[in-house]
Amino acid sequence: MGKVLVIGAGGVGSVAVHKMAVNPDIFETVTLASRTLSKCEAIARSVKERTGVTVATYEIDAEEVPALTRLIQQIAPDLAVNLALPYQDLAIMDACLAAGVDYLDTANYEPREEAKFEYKWQWAYEERFRAAGRMALLGSGFDPGVTSVFAMWLKKHRLKSIRTLDILDCNGGDHGQAFATNFNPEINIREVTAPARHWEGGDWVETPALSVSHPFNFEAVGTRNIYLMYHEELESLARFVPEMRRARFWMTFGDEYIKHLTVLQNVGMTRIDPVIYEGREIVPLQFLKAVLPEPASLGSTTKGKTNIGVIATGEAQDGSGEKTFYIRNICDHEDAFAETGNQAVSYTTGVPAMIGAAMMLTGKWQGEGVFNMEQLDPDPFMAMLNEHGLPWHVEELDAPLSF
Repeated sequence: MGKVLVIGAGGVGSVAVHKMAVNPDIFETVTLASRTLSKCEAIARSVKERTGVTVATYEIDAEEVPALTRLIQQIAPDLAVNLALPYQDLAIMDACLAAGVDYLDTANYEPREEAKFEYKWQWAYEERFRAAGRMALLGSGFDPGVTSVFAMWLKKHRLKSIRTLDILDCNGGDHGQAFATNFNPEINIREVTAPARHWEGGDWVETPALSVSHPFNFEAVGTRNIYLMYHEELESLARFVPEMRRARFWMTFGDEYIKHLTVLQNVGMTRIDPVIYEGREIVPLQFLKAVLPEPASLGSTTKGKTNIGVIATGEAQDGSGEKTFYIRNICDHEDAFAETGNQAVSYTTGVPAMIGAAMMLTGKWQGEGVFNMEQLDPDPFMAMLNEHGLPWHVEELDAPLSF
């Protein structure tokens, strides 16, 4: 049905390509490109061994717009799927416009020099994509991505309006390392150490990073401490669910993770500004990334489950007053590894990337301009989650979160 170019050969890219390969009725050809060709080739070998599908591979620096434009023109895909770093979003969008193809990503743009991710840079591309007759889909991962689709499904099928929304992201897996991150360490640590923000009363409320936490009992995982954070889907939800009075994002962290992170912060290893070491500039966080375990290497040792979901409260569609619903997915690390060779954190992002691409290639989601997940029909996406490894469950709760 369509040709796709995937840019980025980390764990998420690996999962997405594996899942595309087993859906040849949608993905006629899959090409994988990255700055590190050997990573692309390793993924292509795994896909060939597991599915029999051949994936072509290319080496490319995604920040070199002219070179990337030429590669896109050479491959002539219907869609470019950006699973590279958030710093590279705008360059890849520029190349897609220059080459005349649609665009999809899983995380919004973040400038290298500042740990602050916002949609404003990508929303500014609206007129350019509209004028080109092309579609850009932002944030088709799990969070952002599925969490917004969860919210919009509840608004379509259970609630007339959403008054409060809480997104809860729990990784209950154990990778056996003293300290490691389950996705790109540089992006993970920048995100976690940034000030927390949530939406309340029509404005943003900021609190110090990791300063607000509560225990929460997650199905299939148990009780974990959840920490208030900022996450980009809060911005798009606040824009596209205007009646919402409060929206918060929570993520679990173990005590060992917090302890190690605190020490690293205290000694300056999470800094993103360059320092001079032996006559050359280095960025401490980038050096730290180089010495930490590669997230893609954690799949074989990670055991346990993830539990990611949304709790929404609002006026019920049946006229019965205010109700609260909890919709969530539980994913097993070992099952994800058995299927794709990757742990569940990569799996829960890579599968939605594949589904978002399928929505665009099949025409179930279409348009001209820049779109967030909240703007599109949740039903076909939700159906594919059930069919492709991320089944969801919804239940009514007695009340919203008590905190």
